[in-house]
This record gives sequence, C-alpha cells and structure tokens, in this order.
Amino acid sequence: MNKFNFKIFHLWVGIFLLIFSTTKSLYAQSYEVGGGLGAAVYSGDLLRKIDAGQTGLQGTLFGKRNFDNVWSLRVGVSLAEVMAADSIQPIDALAAVRNAHFKGRITELTTVMEFNFLDYVNHKSEFKFSPYAFFGLGYSFVGGEGRINESLPVEKYSLKTLVIPFGGGVKVLVGPQLTLGVELGFRPTTSDFLDQLDSQLPASPRFETPIDPTSKPLPSGLNYGNPYTKDWYYFLGVTLSYTLTKARCFTY
Repeated sequence: MNKFNFKIFHLWVGIFLLIFSTTKSLYAQSYEVGGGLGAAVYSGDLLRKIDAGQTGLQGTLFGKRNFDNVWSLRVGVSLAEVMAADSIQPIDALAAVRNAHFKGRITELTTVMEFNFLDYVNHKSEFKFSPYAFFGLGYSFVGGEGRINESLPVEKYSLKTLVIPFGGGVKVLVGPQLTLGVELGFRPTTSDFLDQLDSQLPASPRFETPIDPTSKPLPSGLNYGNPYTKDWYYFLGVTLSYTLTKARCFTY
C-alpha cells in the first residue's frame, strides 16, 4: 500500500513540476519563495476534537508560481510535531484508565493549488488583501514514540501516509514584493496509526471481558482504535513570501 501511495505522489509532483518548467513568458507570470511558522494539532483515537492545549510547533518553506492574479501553484516542505495524552484530557472513563500517549514528528511534502478571491496584486486594484483557498496532495513521513495503554512500555514507531491538504487564509500585500498571510490547513491522512492506536492491533489484556460476572463486561478484543475513521492533523500559522519577479501585469 505504501509503495502504491508513493507512486501516486511521484506522479502528482511530476505533473506539476512539468507545468512549472514550461514557462512561455515571464511577463505573464511571477514566482515567490517564502516560509512560515505556527502550531500543529491532531485529532484521532486519543482526541476526537481539536485541543488547543495539546499543540506542537510547525514550520514550512515553499516555492510558488503565480499563473495569473487568481491561480497559483505552491510546492512546499513542512516540519511539525503533534502530540496527545489521555492524562491531559481523556475522552471518557475508559481512556482515563488506558492512559495512552504519543508524540509524532512529521515531515510533509505537498503540492497545492491556490485560488485568490480578490485581485490584490494588481497595482490598480483597490484591494491590498485577499482571502484564498487551497487544495492539493501530499505525502508525510512520521516518526514518533508512545504507548497504547498504561501497562505497556513506550515504543518508537514510524509510518508513511498520503495526505490531502486543503484550507484557506488571508493574504495582505505589505510591500511591492512582500506578502504576509495567515493560513489554516487541514490534513486528513490515509492512516489510523498516527497516534499509534490502530484498530488492527491485537487486544490488550487490560481491556478483555472481566472474569467477575458481577462486573459490566467490556467488548472483547477492544484496543480502542476506531476502524471507521482515519487520523487528521492541522496547521495554523503565519507566512511571509517574497516575489522574485515583479511581472504582475494581469488585467481583468
């Protein structure tokens, strides 16, 4: 499965790099380079909702090609850390007994298309800002450590997963060649192992049906990984980009 996913990712990047390299005229396009810093959060089997109290840092570097004043292609690499622990905010009483935790370090490669809702780059425009949306495809390499319940030791693990980045933000032109942005991005993955809790893992003896007939039985084989959902992570941050070419001569 991972091999198949990696082939898809290479195909996607190859298509966009081909588009990147076939410029007919720099007078109708421009290029940007930039970076950003912010926070990364996770949701999955340890956290069903985003918890601002369990966040990690994230940073990104990117290159961008502006086809016109509306559409842009962005290729980037991001580093982030996500984490969660039952001891901080258990989702229910069973999670409190489980006392699992994890910390994952993510290296993410993405290719996305951006759509600007306002023509903020045209020097004749009355707007110096624009909301925007983006969508695309990415691939993440994750290395982490954690435990799936209190009775087991902390173990290291790794995984690779396709991600489907999408989201939006606001850009502001703060100088002739400088753009400041605030962005929120969603990353649904194709894995349920980001938090090391997978529904396919063997059952923990702690959660098997109690022998005492007076006790309320727990589902036999439960390891508390939801087989119907995948893990997500999210980026919220500030970006700053520099325009390498000033050929923004588009008219509408």
